[in-house]
Amino acid sequence: MTAKAKKGLKITGLSLLLVVLLLLTIALGYITYLSANYYRISDYQTLVVNNNKEEILSLETSYSISTYNIGFGAYDREYDFFMDSGEMLDGTKVTGTRAKAESKESVLENTNGAINIALGLNTDFAFFQEVDTASTRSYFVNQYEMLENAYSDYSSSFASNFHTGYLLYPFNDPIGSIESGIATFSKYKIEESVRRSFPIDESFVNKFFDLDRCFVVNRLNIDGTDKQLVLINLHMSAYDEGGKIRAKQLDMLTELISYEYRQGNYVIAGGDWNHDIADSIGVFPSEQKTPAWVQQITAEDIPEGFSFAKSLNAPTCRAAEMPYTEGVNYTVVIDGFLVSDNVRVEEVTNIAEVGGEDVSFLYSDHNAVKMSFSLITPEIEEPTEPETPEIGGGENTDNGNEGVVENIADSLFIEDKKKAVN
Repeated sequence: MTAKAKKGLKITGLSLLLVVLLLLTIALGYITYLSANYYRISDYQTLVVNNNKEEILSLETSYSISTYNIGFGAYDREYDFFMDSGEMLDGTKVTGTRAKAESKESVLENTNGAINIALGLNTDFAFFQEVDTASTRSYFVNQYEMLENAYSDYSSSFASNFHTGYLLYPFNDPIGSIESGIATFSKYKIEESVRRSFPIDESFVNKFFDLDRCFVVNRLNIDGTDKQLVLINLHMSAYDEGGKIRAKQLDMLTELISYEYRQGNYVIAGGDWNHDIADSIGVFPSEQKTPAWVQQITAEDIPEGFSFAKSLNAPTCRAAEMPYTEGVNYTVVIDGFLVSDNVRVEEVTNIAEVGGEDVSFLYSDHNAVKMSFSLITPEIEEPTEPETPEIGGGENTDNGNEGVVENIADSLFIEDKKKAVN
């Protein structure tokens, strides 16, 4: 090899080394940036209640509540998501490709469509999940502001549950930076709204892509009693291999609702459970196998005195690794309400049709759920009258109390004689 060739090879090697070092520097800088922007919101965060109403609740009065995961305005029927994957019955593997919504116009159309469905339910309370406020994936449309404008006569609170620096993955369509959360609306006065932090997967990579999962505890007073209605808006983990994180989240939730129930409060916990809550696995027609993430919450998993208010009239969530076609995508019921037994459930409907029009998964990969309920007047136990011991002779049947009464009577008689003498 000539000296000139050796020199050229050396320059090439140095150039490659510089490129590698540059890429490593960029990678380390990006990791440092993500780490610097990562944080978990502290537990027990008191939320601001906007536009708080004055009216309070009553016992034995019919109310209604809805829950709707609006999927950050991206999931029309044509949308698929890059983090979802599944398998067809014939063994074909399917994986989603998109990270962002199709366009700002589609976000506005889907968000307005979801709002119109929710408003049409005319409920007293409304829960929403995956509500973006300033995210690359939804073209920085403030969906909470849109909801507040639509629910202008309601009290409202908002809790952040997804906040991250700019995510460069997937490389062909980066999901970008995200600010998102869950929103609660009420026609009645909310005395307190508190954000509670769920346990999450805090491993190095997963913590950047998973949400800062939480639930919001809203307290409402009830006329004529010192007990409260405790409304809990939640969004549990989905991408959790083995279900260990979701089990911890469920343990935390059940501990809290059990405590509230023991205090005599009325409890409704609702939202996106990311579990089958209605024994709906395999109920709805599909050309896909049951996804690995679909796990059940059974009666054994919830505390005594609680049950799911469930309906199988329609599914509430679709598999999102491919566009939606009825009877092809896997569907299941994962949205709805868990209620304490002092709450009377009157009706539950999964919203797949409005005014005769099919709206199933029209604006989101979830369908809304509506429940009508009332708060049961507690039974008042009649007080038992204390037994009065008999005074006088006869057999002593009161463990010696008769002798005590006689001694007291004798003492009073002697005292009266002394007064007479004096």
